[in-house]
Amino acid sequence: MTSFLAERADELLALTGQHVVLVVTATAIATAAGVPLGVALSRSPRVARPVLAAAGLLQTVPSLALFGFLIPVPFVGGIGARTAVVALVLYALLPILRNTYTGIRQVDPGVVEAATGMGMTGGQRLRLVEMPLALPVILAGVRIAAVISVGTATIAAAIGAGGLGTYVFRGIATVDTRLILAGAVPAALLALATDALLAAVEKSRRPARATALLAAGALAAAALGLVSAGPARAPVVVASKNFTEQVVLGEVLAGLLERRGFAVDRRLNLGGTALCHEAVLSDRADVYVEYTGTALTDVLKLPVASDPGAVLRMVRDGYRGLGLHVGEPLGFNNTFALAMLEPVAGRLGVRRISDLPPHATTLRVGLFGEFLERPDGLRGLLQAYGFQLGVRPREMDLGLLYQALAAGQVDLVVGSATDGLISALGLRVLEDDRGYFPPYEAVPVFGRGARRRHPGLVEAVGALGGRIGEEDMRAMNHAVDGEHRSAREVAREFLRRLDAPSPPPETPSSP
Repeated sequence: MTSFLAERADELLALTGQHVVLVVTATAIATAAGVPLGVALSRSPRVARPVLAAAGLLQTVPSLALFGFLIPVPFVGGIGARTAVVALVLYALLPILRNTYTGIRQVDPGVVEAATGMGMTGGQRLRLVEMPLALPVILAGVRIAAVISVGTATIAAAIGAGGLGTYVFRGIATVDTRLILAGAVPAALLALATDALLAAVEKSRRPARATALLAAGALAAAALGLVSAGPARAPVVVASKNFTEQVVLGEVLAGLLERRGFAVDRRLNLGGTALCHEAVLSDRADVYVEYTGTALTDVLKLPVASDPGAVLRMVRDGYRGLGLHVGEPLGFNNTFALAMLEPVAGRLGVRRISDLPPHATTLRVGLFGEFLERPDGLRGLLQAYGFQLGVRPREMDLGLLYQALAAGQVDLVVGSATDGLISALGLRVLEDDRGYFPPYEAVPVFGRGARRRHPGLVEAVGALGGRIGEEDMRAMNHAVDGEHRSAREVAREFLRRLDAPSPPPETPSSP
């Protein structure tokens, strides 16, 4: 673990800096908005009750769901740090708002009356009496909000906001405990350090001065981080979904574009199909890799078709109507794969999906949530093969499916044909003998304004057309999942192989 962290020290430091900027920015904005609003509410308890209830309701919304809701919202939405900051501000408002309201309301009325008797105006009373007396309670609210923000900012990596959650999501996707710990442990330490620092301010003999100094330092750090993060030129935003193959493909696209002179902003490990599609649709991302079968059924909501050429034409026509451009297929078909451990499949005598019905009452299936909702997902699969499951499927993150299978917690998982762990674990992939699944050719999808903003982008990515075979993709996935190599390193190695000149053909020797 020590050598692993030493190798990634620069990246870890950068991700920690991104995390700190998110937390500081969101906490500062929430404080600047929450304290004045809390003071105003303390003057009108009747209005305070519904406002505090609404702020409390926001706390009940799951963080990932809130990030998803915000993506299509104009001005504040999209992918990246801006949306993450908005979500973090909404989560941080309640403790600051409530503690400010409570702190002001708990000031001794006798003290307020004495200040009034001394001839103080309302503003003087607030500034010289109420705020100093309420400050410890207000600081306690800021302290709670900051610690909440440290934890919630980890989830922000799912929408491309960076931070330490990047390692956590990457580790889950690749089943790499080192990556998970590399993100989780610094995040926990950061939360403890934040709590300790704000506790020291809260207990200071001169909390007002300590608060002012801390606020000035925090805002300066956030401003410095935001300014330093700004690129010299508008970069190409490359997005990907949140599983190994998508991250690898995102790195392949990014590496190729960097070689062609483009500045690149990687927004990898986003949520599922919906997040990536919304990102290109709203012009928050310029390009990501989609699969034709997914685009046909999950995005365009068209019936399942089996001919690859027809599916590609329908997807291109449908996406053209949305203002999106679909590039050339990359060269491999990543269809769904139902996989089992070889000993389990052998014991049950299962080689094809049509062999599953006799075991349906006891079969434990693991799958990712999207497969439950897709038109080409579980419901259609069960109808096509004519059986029902007796045990409710276990829904989990894509990165955990094979881990659960290897641990014997499930009997069968729904994965992808090019998953590297299929080879690493020696799994048996069941034959889709009734041809249920449509083709899933990998194709680059470009955002509405991508070609206008970045001339030559489509042509640059087009150089990959037909050059990534199934064996190439499976090997890259295995290098990340099975050998725990970084996706960026694997992608660079693949691009170097593409650039290498082919060996000259052998000439037959003269007799």
